[in-house]
Amino acid sequence: MIKIISFFSFLLILNSCNNDDPGDVVLSSEELNISGTKYAESKNNFDNTYAIFKDSLTANEAISIVAEVDHAANARTVGRVLNPTKIVFFGNPVLGTPLMQKNQLAGLDLPQKVVFFQNSSNTVYALYNSVPYLESRYNLQGVATLPQISTALENLTQAATSSEINRAIELAVEIGEGVITLESAQDFETTYSSLKSSISTNENLSIVAELDHQANAASVDLELRPTKIIIFGNPNLGSPLMQNKQTTGLDLPQKMLVWEAANGTVNISYNDPLYLATRHKIEGNADVLDQISTALDNLAKTAAGN
Repeated sequence: MIKIISFFSFLLILNSCNNDDPGDVVLSSEELNISGTKYAESKNNFDNTYAIFKDSLTANEAISIVAEVDHAANARTVGRVLNPTKIVFFGNPVLGTPLMQKNQLAGLDLPQKVVFFQNSSNTVYALYNSVPYLESRYNLQGVATLPQISTALENLTQAATSSEINRAIELAVEIGEGVITLESAQDFETTYSSLKSSISTNENLSIVAELDHQANAASVDLELRPTKIIIFGNPNLGSPLMQNKQTTGLDLPQKMLVWEAANGTVNISYNDPLYLATRHKIEGNADVLDQISTALDNLAKTAAGN
């Protein structure tokens, strides 16, 4: 079932901080060390951690939850067992639009998202992409809302986990790292409609959410060129990756961004599955990764009219 949820607002920020707070705890090599991420080990059980986080969002009228995905439940639908793993998407065009005004490609990692998971030792974590990751991946230096986004993510995560925020050893990545972009031969609306049709008519895929970043920007009196993201998944392919490395749930379901550049060219961008495999240190699963890569490539080429 297609779930399309309007993307309104996120959070009134209490205060601001540096993108890389010197008070953050740098992870030792034996701890979670997913490049570009921050996380907290929860003192609460899985259900309570997730519930507290979600309650913090829903209790504030400035916040809108875009989508929730229960990866473990989806895995069960295809006969696989996955430890508790959920992701929630949420955001605020007042904070997010300036990132896309600087670089539309940042829309590939918007709205914000936090994944919650319980590992085989029953330890519960909340994991999210850090602001330095977004800043470096999309060359967003100087965007005024970055410190506010950082503060919001840390405050929400600390409240849910009752724990301090930890960070990976490496927070920054190369500009455009792991992003595949294909130029379309069709106009923006035709490209997006073709992409959506290809996904919705594939019985193996389910659309989780669609966001019109341009419309959301306009809702807060900001300008943005045509930019839409579609979030979709296939538990037959995603579940094995999360069984191997649960943190992969941060980058699932799949996402594709359709955007019109300043020169009028229309582009389709998505995360390279091999980059995600490297980021999350996935072992094996070559056939699954090849299937995902081929599927995304075919979807992009069809939408681009190639």
